[in-house]
Amino acid sequence: MNTAAEQHRPPAAAYAQAAETAGRAPSIHNTQPWHWQVHPDRLDLFADTSRALPGTDPDERMMLVSCGAALHHAQVALVAQGHTVETRTLPDPAQPHHLATLVISGDAPVTAEAVRLVQALQLRHTDRRPTVDTPVSPEQVDELRRIAGEYGVHLHRFTPEQVSELAVAVSRAEDAAAGEPVLRAETAAWTGPGRPAGAGVPPEFIPDKRPETDVGERDFTARGALPVGGGHDKSSTYVVLFGGEDDRDAWLRAGQALSAVWLHATGQGLAVLPYSQVIEIDGSRAMMRRILSNLGYAYIVLRLGVADPDHPLPGHTPRLPFDTTATVDPE
Repeated sequence: MNTAAEQHRPPAAAYAQAAETAGRAPSIHNTQPWHWQVHPDRLDLFADTSRALPGTDPDERMMLVSCGAALHHAQVALVAQGHTVETRTLPDPAQPHHLATLVISGDAPVTAEAVRLVQALQLRHTDRRPTVDTPVSPEQVDELRRIAGEYGVHLHRFTPEQVSELAVAVSRAEDAAAGEPVLRAETAAWTGPGRPAGAGVPPEFIPDKRPETDVGERDFTARGALPVGGGHDKSSTYVVLFGGEDDRDAWLRAGQALSAVWLHATGQGLAVLPYSQVIEIDGSRAMMRRILSNLGYAYIVLRLGVADPDHPLPGHTPRLPFDTTATVDPE
C-alpha cells in the first residue's frame, strides 16, 4: 500500500478503494446507511434511506452522524494512498441526501500519522464490555479534544456529578424506548435473527447480561452471547461531542469528528462505546443540553476506557458487500 505506483493509478481506482474502506465506519445499529457513487473524477456520498430508522431516528440525526463517520473514513483512506483531497459537504440543496463530494486535488507524501490512522481503522470496534481499572489520562482526553476541534466540534469530559446526571438521562431514554413498540421493533429488526445479511448487530456482540455499570447500556431487547464479566466501569471516562448548531451540516461534521476521535482513541489503546440513545429521545436530548449548561447541542456521548486484554472481542461486526453500498460508473 501507498507505493508510487498506487499514487498514479486512475483516480477512480483510488475512489473505489476509499469507498470500500469507508464501509468499516461505525453506524447506528450497524445499519451502514450510506451509498457511494464512484466516478472517474470524483466520489459522491449519499445517505441511503432504505437503511434509515424512521422510528428511532426520525430527524435523521444519527443517520447523518453515521454517514459523517464514513466520510471521514474515506478521507483517511485517500490521504493514506498519497492524495490530497478537497471535500464539499451538502453540495446540492435540491438533493438533501447528497451529503458530500470528494475530489483528489493532488499528491502528497504519506505521513506516519496517515499510516497510523489506517491501521486504527482496521482495528476500530465497538466494545460493550466493562473496562478495566486503568484510568484514561487527562493528556489522552486533551488530545481527543484537539482532534474533535479540527471539525468544529467540542469535546467535554463529564465531571463525576455529570456522570450521575448522564446515567439518569440514559435510563430515561431506555425507559422511553421500551415503551414505544415501533422503537423496539426497529431494534429487534437490526439485532435479531431476521437482521439483514452483512448488517445489524449479531448476538456475539451483544452482552450476555446487563453489565453492572454506573451508566447503563442500550437494551437490545434480547440477551446476546458476549461475556461481560464482572467489571463495573469505575475507571471509565465519559465525554460528549457537541456544538452550537443542530442541523444536517452539524450532524455530518459530528460524524467526521466521531470517526477521528474514535480512530485516535483506538491508537491510544482505548476502547470506545457510543451512547446514541440519549440523542435519539427528545427528553433525554433536552437533559443533555441542560448538562451542557445550554452551551450547545449534544451529538453523541462516548465511554472511553481500557478493555480487558485477556478477553478480546470475537472480531468485527458484519459489513455489507461493496456492490450494495457503492455504484461504480464506467470510465
